[in-house]
Amino acid sequence: MNRFRNHATISLNLVWKFFSILLVISFLFFFFQGVHAVDHSTTEEQAKSLEQAIRRSVIQCYSVEGTYPPSLDYLKKHYGVFYDSDLFYVDYTAIGSNIMPDITIIPTKSLN
Repeated sequence: MNRFRNHATISLNLVWKFFSILLVISFLFFFFQGVHAVDHSTTEEQAKSLEQAIRRSVIQCYSVEGTYPPSLDYLKKHYGVFYDSDLFYVDYTAIGSNIMPDITIIPTKSLN
């Protein structure tokens, strides 16, 4: 036993362990932040793509039939529009047979 050793000093081994733990925690934090950012941008792109697909189907219906579709169900049945209703709420408001309907896509899961 060394009587002259200072017991208040922090060993270098303890500092390296603390630094390693801090490094792993910061890596995990930034990793999950990146995954969240990718998920957010993917959901936005899916919403844009869905809106474009619905608008294309509406225009195709008007070109073929001479009137805009009366409902979203009509588009689903006759023009093959398909989407995941758990991910998106589609507000389709038909104003008239010769006026373009109002289409709004709302993601149901949070985009925070």
